[in-house]
Parts: sequence; C-alpha cells; structure tokens
Amino acid sequence: MVSLVINGVSHHLDVPETMPLLWAIRDVVGLTGTKFGCGIAACGACTVHLDGAAVRSCSVPVSAVAGKKITTIEGLAPIDKPHPLQTAWVELGVPQCGYCQSGQIMAAAALLSHKPKPTDADIDVTMTNICRCGCYPRIKAAIKSVGIA
Repeated sequence: MVSLVINGVSHHLDVPETMPLLWAIRDVVGLTGTKFGCGIAACGACTVHLDGAAVRSCSVPVSAVAGKKITTIEGLAPIDKPHPLQTAWVELGVPQCGYCQSGQIMAAAALLSHKPKPTDADIDVTMTNICRCGCYPRIKAAIKSVGIA
C-alpha cells in the first residue's frame, strides 16, 4: 500500500512500490491529463509537479513520492479559473495536436514559479519538453506573456 497526495487529495493505492507515478496517476487514480510519451523521461509529456518542481512521472516510482505534494495538470488551477498559462495557451493558439501540452504547461508553470520574468535563455534551458508539432515559438511567447504580465 502506497499513500500519495495528488492535487490535495489523499490516495491509498494497492500498487507495487516500483510502479511509475505516471501509471498510478492515470490508471489507478484516473487522472488522464498527464500523458505517456516515451517512458524514459526524455519527452516530458508526463511532467507533473513534485513539491513544486517539474518532474517526469514516467521514471519516478511511487515509493519515491510518498508524503510529497503531487500536482497534475488537473490540479494546476480550477476549471472555472484557469492558470494564466492555460489562458495564454488558448489566446496564442499554442497547441496543434495538443498531446504534449499538459506536460509543457506543467514545466512552464514550474519555471515561472521560480523565475517570474524568464528570459529567452531561461526558457530555452528549462523547457526541454518535446513538441512533435514544433510549436516552440508559440510556447515561448505564451510563457513570456505570462511572465511579463
């Protein structure tokens, strides 16, 4: 049994301690906004916040996160009051296919929480998530629009 706090809600899961956090979030808890991309922590589609830091949940076992605060895209902001990044994403038409966007937004939110006015260089170094559609200029513009606001 593993106890996790996801988006402020306690969950007691009967899963192997080696289960990746991604699968506990998606398959056991039922929060499907966090996406599976590569399974080797390379693409960032599975990015969540762990105690406020962006982590790739496909490579983190549930045993390593017990007692830590886990935030998924569903917990970033209430539906009726989206996070400023979510609003900027829509206003600037950031996504094409949209598959990587929850991970992109989670990575960007972690960046902005530590660096409210990031430079292009800050964004380039921090935003290592992969977007197969190539929406990087719009992602950067959305991050900067929130950071400047």
